[in-house]
Amino acid sequence: MSFDDWYRQDRLPHIYCAGCGNGTIINCTLAAVDQVGWTKEETVFVSGIGCSSRAPGYIVTDSLHTTHGRAIAFATGVKMANRDLNVVVFTGDGDLAAIGGNHFIHACRRNIDLTVVCMNNQIYGMTGGQGSPTTPKGCLSSTTPYGCVEAPFDLCELAIAAGANYVSRWTSYHVKELEKAVKVGLETPGFSFIEALVQCPTAFGRRNKFKQVADHVEYLRAHSILKAKRDRMLEQGETVPDDMYVVGELARRNRPALGVKS
Repeated sequence: MSFDDWYRQDRLPHIYCAGCGNGTIINCTLAAVDQVGWTKEETVFVSGIGCSSRAPGYIVTDSLHTTHGRAIAFATGVKMANRDLNVVVFTGDGDLAAIGGNHFIHACRRNIDLTVVCMNNQIYGMTGGQGSPTTPKGCLSSTTPYGCVEAPFDLCELAIAAGANYVSRWTSYHVKELEKAVKVGLETPGFSFIEALVQCPTAFGRRNKFKQVADHVEYLRAHSILKAKRDRMLEQGETVPDDMYVVGELARRNRPALGVKS
């Protein structure tokens, strides 16, 4: 993929903080889009509000930067108005799982032909570093200064339970795996959800003792466990540590989809 093919040169340099993982996720997504052969004229990127949601503004296709939490609702409208369009949603954990939670679960239930890429930095990175629905227990944020006491959402389990056809999770460390997962999501009819755990040095890292960006990336790598290994451990009666993130392809099925190309 050529850098010039998909990025708006006049919008660079970007506004992301140094060390932010979101750029990696955008690159992986655009590489996957390029591999499946989609054209700029037939592809639309949609986002809500948040750091991740600035992504479509850097891409040369038509795009929508919508209101907070409503990206999937707008994307649904685009897809239902013109089923021949390929629609990709960029979102974050706050945008998707908090104010946008109902849109998320009902899009999974309807199995709308969308691909949703969630950049999960486990905090509200843009608006002040508040705790989000995915902030891990014990982690610090501006609204959990003594450590989060609430159980976080598992976004992938939520998508599976609600009916999504394809669900996968990787991290900003697993670049090639993430690119392949997005490609499968793009090619799968119905609702595809790819969660990417990313480092946020400004809002999350500095509050949670990740002094260097690489420290947080290494933490995500070291605390990732492949689904197959997790399943083997459970079968053998072993305990999977609570702080491990299950990564890999978590669901792929063929439920009837809404909005598929005619």
